[in-house]
Amino acid sequence: MDLDSLNVSTKDVVLGALLVVVLIPCAVIDFRTRKIPNKITGPAALVAIVVGTALDPGNEWGRLLAGALAGGFFLFLALLKPGGLGMGDVKLLGVMGLFLGAPVVVALFIALITNTLTGVVLATRVGVKKARKTHLAFGPYLALGGIVAAGVGHQALRLWLGTH
Repeated sequence: MDLDSLNVSTKDVVLGALLVVVLIPCAVIDFRTRKIPNKITGPAALVAIVVGTALDPGNEWGRLLAGALAGGFFLFLALLKPGGLGMGDVKLLGVMGLFLGAPVVVALFIALITNTLTGVVLATRVGVKKARKTHLAFGPYLALGGIVAAGVGHQALRLWLGTH
């Protein structure tokens, strides 16, 4: 089985692998400190743009748009409810859009679903009142979604949109 039979391009594999290299330390650091460092997200954004442009210049505008829309969506939510999402989450999702393009939607969906499921499990174990006061770092959920989207995001999006 080769990449072509899976409908996966080499550029998607390279960009996905680079994204995973970014996501793992971000998830660990956010889990421990509740912060996602700019020292990682800033250079990662530049790498995504440079490598994306080098490997797939025709789709760079799409990845730039995905990064801007994803990060902008989280920025809106962070400003709407201060203390919920942090700016590190905003920047990380923007970076994920720069690496993934449109499949960042898949990553966000998985992050939101798994975070919600964690909240439900927590509420059943400690009670709703106590669970509502628990602050979960969102970076690990974004990382999980990003890793899944890097692996199957394009295929999942095609299935969802009905464009096999």
